[in-house]
Amino acid sequence: MTKIKDVIDFLESFAPPAYQEDYDNSGLLTGNAAAELSGVLVTLDLTEEVIEEAKSLGYNLIIAHHPIIFRGLKRLTGSNYVERTVIKAIKYDICLYAIHTNLDNVTNGVNFKIAEKLSLLNPKILAPKSGLLKKLISFVPVANKENVLSSLYKAGAGNIGNYSNCSFQLEGTGTFKANENASPFIGKANQPEFVKEARIEIIFPGHIQRQVVQALRASHPYEEPAFDILLLENENLETGSGVIGELQEAMDPEAFLKYLKERMNLSVIKFTQLLPGKIKKVAACGGAGNFLLKNAIQQKADIFITSDFKYHEYFDADGKIVIADIGHYESEVFTKELICELLNKNFTNIAVVLSKINTNPISYI
Repeated sequence: MTKIKDVIDFLESFAPPAYQEDYDNSGLLTGNAAAELSGVLVTLDLTEEVIEEAKSLGYNLIIAHHPIIFRGLKRLTGSNYVERTVIKAIKYDICLYAIHTNLDNVTNGVNFKIAEKLSLLNPKILAPKSGLLKKLISFVPVANKENVLSSLYKAGAGNIGNYSNCSFQLEGTGTFKANENASPFIGKANQPEFVKEARIEIIFPGHIQRQVVQALRASHPYEEPAFDILLLENENLETGSGVIGELQEAMDPEAFLKYLKERMNLSVIKFTQLLPGKIKKVAACGGAGNFLLKNAIQQKADIFITSDFKYHEYFDADGKIVIADIGHYESEVFTKELICELLNKNFTNIAVVLSKINTNPISYI
């Protein structure tokens, strides 16, 4: 029997809530996560029509990319579409769950889905975030070192890019003297001890600090293990905004725009002046990505694909890059596929359906 919480826990292991931006409101918005799951409907946006669609299917969990509640609701009177949508979800006992900028900010998330659609080679985070990594330093008897490290690895520490079980080790001598109230693993009370120890250093994502410390305490032989935790300013190359990669073959700008239109199923593209030369290096960001324009230019991308540029912001291309504004909905619509693929790969016993409702508030003629 699968609980709604099981699905949420999996999604949050893939895109931890700690990686969402400060302004965001990802997570469970309505409902009881302990309830038994009847089915999952995946959408980009939450609307009244989507709630009715889930009800007609008999599903009690809707996973959306965009949270419908960004700010606190002071009343639920049905005076606008946000209130009406939330009221319907509560009335029908449907859980609403949003996975927004935390899914934007992880490798193989929203932006990597765009890279996949465009068949980009060697996609990487365009603007990696710093201040998300921590380092644990502890001292362990040499004989117990491997057991402690194994426990830390299982807790999620020691992963760097494509490498796991990463640590630094240095042997030395540890000293201590236990008092009469202690139960020392080595030595006797009121007697100085000198122990051959290993200093171990291991990196981990800051949001799993509790699990890492618990693993250390559970596996360490000492009654009071000594350890330090340091906040690192290193960039986390696995977490951040946007994506950058290269086409398999360079293309003329006009040919690439046609390719982009076809691959992303676009009806229109707004773009700045096309530059001499071919398109080879491509940067992209789902949703509003104008804040990444400087990063795309610094990394010498030939084109930057995103949405929601304001008129005067297009001038910032300044003859250095082509800006292709493909629309907010259009840049993120394949996020629905991404979520479905993740769930279908990891849950074989639940129903997962893409919403048939087009929630794009913009039309083109």
